[in-house]
Amino acid sequence: MNRSWGYVLLGSVFEVCWVIGLKHSYNFLTWTGTTVAIIFSFALLILATKQLPVGTVYAVFTGLGASGTVLMEMLVFGEPFKMLKIILILVLLAGVMGLKLVTGKSKSEGGVQ
Repeated sequence: MNRSWGYVLLGSVFEVCWVIGLKHSYNFLTWTGTTVAIIFSFALLILATKQLPVGTVYAVFTGLGASGTVLMEMLVFGEPFKMLKIILILVLLAGVMGLKLVTGKSKSEGGVQ
């Protein structure tokens, strides 16, 4: 199961890459990189859902992706830093971590779903 959560985390990193790529791509090479990031992101998401509940995986995936995108925009691309944004990202991440903590083991692992 830990490998599956690794897929979610890595997929979220690729999600941040492709979301930023959608805004900043300007030629064939950058659009190719964005396309590859989309493919990897969703392939990892699919791999993760083979062992973990789809709803939880998707919520964690999009929460991490959204948080990462907002942070990258502020740190790399000059988006204005606002304390309220940081607080809201922390609330979002707390919810994501809470979902991960309450996710039960699947029937194949001997737990209750």
